[in-house]
Amino acid sequence: MTTALDQLKQYTTVVADTGDFQQFAQYKPQDATTNPSLILKAVQKAEYRPLLEKTVRDHAGESVESIIDHLLIAFGTEILKIIPGRVSTEVDARLSFDTKKSIDKAHHIIDLYKAAGIPKERVLIKLASTWEGIRAAEVLQKDGIRCNMTLLFSLAQAAACAEAGAQLISPFVGRIYDWYKKAAGPNWDEAKDGGANDPGVRSVRSIYAYYKKFGYKTEVMGASFRTTSQIVELAGCDLLTISPDLLQKLHDSTETVERKLSPEASKNAEIARVPVDEASFRYLVNDDAMATEKLAEGIRAFAADAVKLEKLILELRAH
Repeated sequence: MTTALDQLKQYTTVVADTGDFQQFAQYKPQDATTNPSLILKAVQKAEYRPLLEKTVRDHAGESVESIIDHLLIAFGTEILKIIPGRVSTEVDARLSFDTKKSIDKAHHIIDLYKAAGIPKERVLIKLASTWEGIRAAEVLQKDGIRCNMTLLFSLAQAAACAEAGAQLISPFVGRIYDWYKKAAGPNWDEAKDGGANDPGVRSVRSIYAYYKKFGYKTEVMGASFRTTSQIVELAGCDLLTISPDLLQKLHDSTETVERKLSPEASKNAEIARVPVDEASFRYLVNDDAMATEKLAEGIRAFAADAVKLEKLILELRAH
């Protein structure tokens, strides 16, 4: 029997969502994504401790910020030895509202990859989908640096990213689902509100339809999944980035996976163009309580994990 994972790959590019690169080779993903939380999680495992220690040792005289940059590139380089495609490396979330510093950091990351023998075509720079992050992406894309817009929860963010010419967006399915489920409380009905009606799934479907209807080249990569159901409901999306535990579940399953999204079916979608000027963007995101709260929460969480990583490096350097 063909596995659900193999069926999914017929319609969608499968991406591994982890810093734990030793875990995902068996699933044969095309690309891989990382973030500060995933890297922090990985370096606390015994098998990645030597990589952390070597990076700290090799760059002992440099700042903690510089060591973290080198650590991200060390992980990215190892990942690229396993996958045929691209790795996503994230700009520090604390720069989410600083366009210039985000641009400078992205160039620095690309330069470090270049020094490691990795061409920029194999790297996606991850930026938060704030107004400032989107403006940074617009500049970077013109410089030939491809961007993956993360922490994306709304059509307004997606529309602005597409207009800026971003290479790829990562709408967060699971975190949208989490918000609506929490908001509904005891009134949440998984049978009625899950599956095709899952609010995270519906959000990605509307973004995908918007892009295909209006001819945007920006790739749509569903992210942040909680269940295999959410993944299966988005079969046909350009890419889906999936955690190792859910990749394993798909690998172990033989349930039928049918294409749910296609460019052809989106051509006649009844979706109006979304204004992408700054005032409209800020208003539309602000008007969406879920998007506002999840964007802020995501930036705080990634920033907090960056701080934890810094402390880990300082402790290691002190010994």
